[in-house]
Amino acid sequence: MKPVFSAGLLLFMACMGATSVRSPVQWLSLVALLVGGLVAWGRASHWPRKVMAGLALMLCLVSARCGTGVMPQPQPGDPSLFIPRDGTPLAVRLVGRIHADGAVTNGRCRSLLDVSSLNGQFSRGRTELTIDPCMTPLLTGSWLELEGELRRPQPGSHPLLARGDERLALQRTWSRLRTDAMHVLRQDWTPLADARRTIAERFADLAGEQSGGLLAALVLGAAQVSLPQSLREGFRVAGLSHALAASGFHLSVLLGSALACTRTLPAALRLAAGSGAMALFLVLAGAQPSVVRAVLMGAAALLIRESGHRSRPLGVLLLTLVLMLLVHPTWGRSIGFQLSAAATAGLVISAGPLEQWMVQNWPQPLHRLAPALSIPLAALFWTLPLQLLYFGAAPLYALLSNLLAAPLLAPLTLAAMALAVMVLLLPAALSAALLPWMIWPVQQLSWWLISLVNWISQWPGAQLLTGPVHPLLVLLFALGLLPWLLPAQQRWRGLSLLWLLLAVCLQVHVQLRDDLIRVEQWGRQWLVLRHRGRAALLSSHGDELSCRIATRLSHGLGHQRLDWIAVLDPVGTDQQLCWNALARTLQVEQRGRLPLTPGQRLQSDGLSVGVADQRGRMLNVRFGTRVQRLRRSDLRPQSG
Repeated sequence: MKPVFSAGLLLFMACMGATSVRSPVQWLSLVALLVGGLVAWGRASHWPRKVMAGLALMLCLVSARCGTGVMPQPQPGDPSLFIPRDGTPLAVRLVGRIHADGAVTNGRCRSLLDVSSLNGQFSRGRTELTIDPCMTPLLTGSWLELEGELRRPQPGSHPLLARGDERLALQRTWSRLRTDAMHVLRQDWTPLADARRTIAERFADLAGEQSGGLLAALVLGAAQVSLPQSLREGFRVAGLSHALAASGFHLSVLLGSALACTRTLPAALRLAAGSGAMALFLVLAGAQPSVVRAVLMGAAALLIRESGHRSRPLGVLLLTLVLMLLVHPTWGRSIGFQLSAAATAGLVISAGPLEQWMVQNWPQPLHRLAPALSIPLAALFWTLPLQLLYFGAAPLYALLSNLLAAPLLAPLTLAAMALAVMVLLLPAALSAALLPWMIWPVQQLSWWLISLVNWISQWPGAQLLTGPVHPLLVLLFALGLLPWLLPAQQRWRGLSLLWLLLAVCLQVHVQLRDDLIRVEQWGRQWLVLRHRGRAALLSSHGDELSCRIATRLSHGLGHQRLDWIAVLDPVGTDQQLCWNALARTLQVEQRGRLPLTPGQRLQSDGLSVGVADQRGRMLNVRFGTRVQRLRRSDLRPQSG
């Protein structure tokens, strides 16, 4: 193997392995395993001892850096250290600066606040700020004086629910502030945030919420844009989420255009144009993991190309990932980072062989489709294990949707970037006169793409819901896929089919078992009944939040629709549509009366709930052959 690739692979394994260690013993075991593998590998490859000793030292240093920095801890002065040990909310008066523009969801603002003062005492750290209702937008650089309750984030009560504590800890935040009063002190000058906000707002004004949001996401990335939830969901189900995330695709379009325009100029000018394009992309999209990876890879490829040397893309990718993890070890636990790394590895390793196989085995008229199909197919298969592990779902029509969307995405991305530059550089009068005319054809193109996404996302079985997959099953599935994705491992393909079949059978067995799952969070309770791949639900609340969490639980457990839902709380007219979309039958409490009267049952094949006594205090739930009696008070709405 090539030295660059070998060193990069070992160092990357050290970084990613160190992100999972929980004790010094585990870290020593990891280092011993990697060094032992290095020695065996080096002897087989006849490496000099000095090279092996140097790599062994680097393995120790890299794993130590990634292991110790993966989960940050509060530093002296952090707001979380002022909260009582028993977790009682603390009434506070804070002064701080908004870290990034706040996200608005259902009239609620949320953002990170860099705290400078807490109850008149010096403080240095972050807290997550929540304002409900949101009357004033939270803008980057705003200095605020706030009053409210400071509390520690609570861990998710179920693996399928969001773990706010871990998410915030990776952002060096260990507290939450729910605000009662807010006063804006001053506004700092923030040119980059202002530029991003100007682009998003101008696009929304000219092209509408959906088309304008899509164009802004193609320039800035979905992380910087407030997109409609329906649009995000449609792109995810269709297998086109990567189009909304600032990544290598967007950089390749911009960099390729810059190099194409300067192909006849001297090498120094081409290098300057390419560097300028990458700098513009980094500034607008921000230092997200996928953006940083794309820029570093693009810079390496540009330097190699202009120097006349042959590139080693896989070795460059591995060393790029190692460099990123050394600077930001927390990225190793980022789902976006892992998906970006896996997708890029798939493109580097498998896209070429897949295209070659299609050309050799497909009829001549289909050869032109090979490049367009091999790229999304390689990315899909390399990211599939991670999708199953984290989301329990996979888009079934991703290949077709990528094929149909490809002719639209490249021109849309380039046009959106050109329009964004015009928004920032043109004088106001000239911009007001020209942009409505120039954006009209781009808006039509974006409307075609949105229509295509909405159409595909509504197809039957648009996403395969597998439910939660055990990490060992994901590992077995990934090992079964590797011989089909690595050209040099074809001899193992027969055995890998057995691994794939075993992983699928074990997961099907898990999905078909009878089960009763109880979830409680934020004063709400949900009871999920499962039998032979079917499911039903009892919910204590009927509000929108309860319905959204019920939907998340249902889809996360592998159920697109439930047989029935019983809600022990009135359901408003605005929430009716959400609940009806989740279940075939809905029974809700009305005017203080039970969803079911004594003697009645709500049932389907192997699943039922009924009132066990005349006063309605006891419920009988059945899933398969098992029956359980519950007090209705245990599922009644609670405060919180």
